[in-house]
Amino acid sequence: MTGKKLSAKRRAYVGIMKTLMYISAGLTCGPVIFMVAFVMIKGLPNITWELLSTSPSYLSDRIGILPDILNTIYIVVTSIIIVVPLGAGAAIYLNEYASNKKLVSVIEYAAETLSGIPSIIYGLVGMLFFCQFCGLKTSIIAGALTLVMMNLPTVMRTTEESLRTVPQSYREGAFGLGAQKWRVIRTVVLPGCIDGIITGCILSVGRILGESAALLFTAGIAHTLNNFISGLTSSGSTLTVALYVYAKERGEFGIAFAIAAILMILTIIINLAAELVSKYFRRKKEL
Repeated sequence: MTGKKLSAKRRAYVGIMKTLMYISAGLTCGPVIFMVAFVMIKGLPNITWELLSTSPSYLSDRIGILPDILNTIYIVVTSIIIVVPLGAGAAIYLNEYASNKKLVSVIEYAAETLSGIPSIIYGLVGMLFFCQFCGLKTSIIAGALTLVMMNLPTVMRTTEESLRTVPQSYREGAFGLGAQKWRVIRTVVLPGCIDGIITGCILSVGRILGESAALLFTAGIAHTLNNFISGLTSSGSTLTVALYVYAKERGEFGIAFAIAAILMILTIIINLAAELVSKYFRRKKEL
């Protein structure tokens, strides 16, 4: 009789816990699904070829986001070109070369602290240092350098964690064969953790795409069409900044939702790309 009571209590406990887990999953996924669906329903009908392929014209009241798309590409490319070598190089030094553990711990603590600083503070520092002190003025390159500061700790920490996943026995085996330090890193360590490094870079692209506060201070809000070289030294708004301008200052909520839908699609693509890259390199390792 006691066993039956315990079994009934056990089944009731399991049922209650399952119900709580289902409720938690629903509360977690529900807002995300609602937000994605709401933005897509509001934004997709407003996306037209004219919107994507033209520049805004204040004389004819034409609205186009082509300059904003190109400025976003310029900032992403410039930031990634700078931040990946710096972040990966710093991580390789800390994990493979640095012998002073206190120095390593201080740098890691500083990186974690920088990761938690609000982006608007980065924007203020970028405006004072890059725009004014360095004389870059309000420009795409100033915004890109500010985003490099923001994403450097993320890339560094992601690369460092990936390097630590490579077994020490791989390094010892390569050293036993007479390989030098850099050759071991280049031919053994980096190929063994390339999936984590690439995934971290892709996720950094997602953070760059979604940044607006820092770019309002450093890159500006101009909607001028420029090529890559001249665009770096000119003021220009990205898609997120353009969304803010159209929604807050001009009251064009249809255009704002269209930009939001584009950003949402790009974010989904970036997350899927990171997952696919991780799975590809994982399968490659297993083979």
